[in-house]
Amino acid sequence: MSDAAQPTAAEVRAAAEAVKTALDRHLAAVERRSGEDDPAVYEAFNELAVAAEAYDELLYDRHDEVTPFEIPGAEDALPPYTGPEEPNALSVLIRRDYAVVEPQRLLAHAQRIEAADDEEGSDASDTVHGALGVLFGEYEPDEIASRHKEFGLEEGDSTLWVTASDEPAEPGEWLAAPFEQVDPARVVCRFDVSAVFDEDLDDDLDDDRDDDLEVRQVRILDEDEDEDEDLEPLDADR
Repeated sequence: MSDAAQPTAAEVRAAAEAVKTALDRHLAAVERRSGEDDPAVYEAFNELAVAAEAYDELLYDRHDEVTPFEIPGAEDALPPYTGPEEPNALSVLIRRDYAVVEPQRLLAHAQRIEAADDEEGSDASDTVHGALGVLFGEYEPDEIASRHKEFGLEEGDSTLWVTASDEPAEPGEWLAAPFEQVDPARVVCRFDVSAVFDEDLDDDLDDDRDDDLEVRQVRILDEDEDEDEDLEPLDADR
């Protein structure tokens, strides 16, 4: 970069002050959080990520130095949003992975459900796949997510995508293949949870931190920006 195009020292200092302000706002939002998915926390993190990235770029351009902040690269980003500015309909796509770590616990719970329903002669709960059918037929997915250990399951990765559309789908239109026509450019927002994020933090975490810490990654698409932001909050209290 030429000297003429380099940021001034004042611009770098202003960017540093913006990071400090964003840190204070993020901490305040975390302290006031109303629940695990408080949108104020995600908004504050979004502001912090943007401020940190801007400071990192200016610091490098001016002083050839970097910060320890890690901003996800463009290769992980969704394409720019091209959906309607005022969607008339939306779809919520959810995937949650589980491992069956205690099959006997799963089978016993399914058998109790069948017994309570007086389903005499039913053998659905005698196999793991049958027990899973009984379990998911009895409980909503959100309840299973909150009680997974009770059912002998262990959480894996999960993701939730909200996509925008111009008009609601016709009844039964997509039931045969519900996930085949997802347009990434119409994703309004996305929320990812994965233990893989721990690997990026291991070097920075104290030895006494919980080994099974999970980090929530949030991607919020801003229609006023050219590129969407991948957000990877470092606060995780799950």
